[in-house]
Amino acid sequence: MNTTHYLVAGASHAGLEAVHRIRLVDETSPITLVTRDAHAPYSPTILPYVVSGQSAPERVVLRPADYFLQHNVTLISDNELVSIDETGKQVTLKSGDRWQYAKLLLATGADPIIPPIPGLSETPYHVLRTMQHAIDLRDHAGKVKRAVVLGAGLIGMHGAENLRHAGLDVTIVEMCDQVLPGYFDARAAAVIEHAFNANGIRMLMGSRVVRVEPLGDGCRITLENGDSLEADLLLVATGVKPQLDYLKGTSVQVDQGILVDRRMRTDAPHIWAAGDVAQAADFYGEEKVMMGILPDAVTQGAVAAMDMTEDHALKPYIGGVPINTYTFFGQQAISVGQSLADASLEELTRVDEDHGRYLKILLKENRLQGISSINQEMDAGIMWQLILRKVDLTPVKDAFIARPLETGRALMSSTWR
Repeated sequence: MNTTHYLVAGASHAGLEAVHRIRLVDETSPITLVTRDAHAPYSPTILPYVVSGQSAPERVVLRPADYFLQHNVTLISDNELVSIDETGKQVTLKSGDRWQYAKLLLATGADPIIPPIPGLSETPYHVLRTMQHAIDLRDHAGKVKRAVVLGAGLIGMHGAENLRHAGLDVTIVEMCDQVLPGYFDARAAAVIEHAFNANGIRMLMGSRVVRVEPLGDGCRITLENGDSLEADLLLVATGVKPQLDYLKGTSVQVDQGILVDRRMRTDAPHIWAAGDVAQAADFYGEEKVMMGILPDAVTQGAVAAMDMTEDHALKPYIGGVPINTYTFFGQQAISVGQSLADASLEELTRVDEDHGRYLKILLKENRLQGISSINQEMDAGIMWQLILRKVDLTPVKDAFIARPLETGRALMSSTWR
């Protein structure tokens, strides 16, 4: 039986931040970090650039090997949890090894959702969630000419753009009527879609795939309207969800993900969860939500670690606020906080179609609730802080609406503590 004090399952942003925070408080207790990836830790956000060749796998490492040696962290790669014995405070890994822990953090991330499309399971396809996925996709892309991407979320859009940069003819198929529906409204999405069309990517919005079948070395995709597409390469990017099979037989409560409180504690004693696997408090309401964004994973990892080490500086998690910066074909879009207005919100929108610019501000009682922009000078981090701190914009409302970046910077410089 192997023993450790802190067992952290998952070596992406939440897990790595937790290790860092643990060592700030506890310099000596053993830490064991388990990752199913065979590669050194990396950020999933870099994977599309590995596909296009803009980034090399060996140059996107978040922590070099000597980091773990210097911080007395046992790194177990190419392995993963398969079960938890919470009574005995033990986990079993895929390798068969067992580890006893004092405190366990689940930061195991999420896996691609594979839609139940007839014929898909018999057809070769790619997903993009791990470094090996990116390497395999890059290698395949270098040998073919035509690609179809299923899904117009962030993974699908990034993947499609970088396949285009790699020289392929690319078609995106999305059953929703717009791209990035979780981040932008229809008017903003239209600006992004125009840029993709202008760069040679075919956009089939509101199209549902009813069948996929092998065709030579590629495949044929049949749409609900009867049209069909042929591709040498198929990328499935229809969303992600946590893989939670290792929780069977435990008292850990799950809904869409692992339910946690504001200290990232699960219902089971001595077990915490953070990152893409955790379903935590919503900043805007009482329900618990899945966030799936990098800054929030870091925050949750930090909160979990501070609670695990009984750090007196701990401030409970205040809830997730979405923040995304999306660069496409040399243009930039940001989406922070809420993206869709309801009856309780004041909405202010400016669109400059000639220059591909867009701005939408959502306010409630003169406090920022959300802001979306395309090709506007903007600092997503400052907007995020204005929302999190619930800054009253009443004295500068007109100036903020006219010049959100400059006004936001001035506000933060005078209030940041």
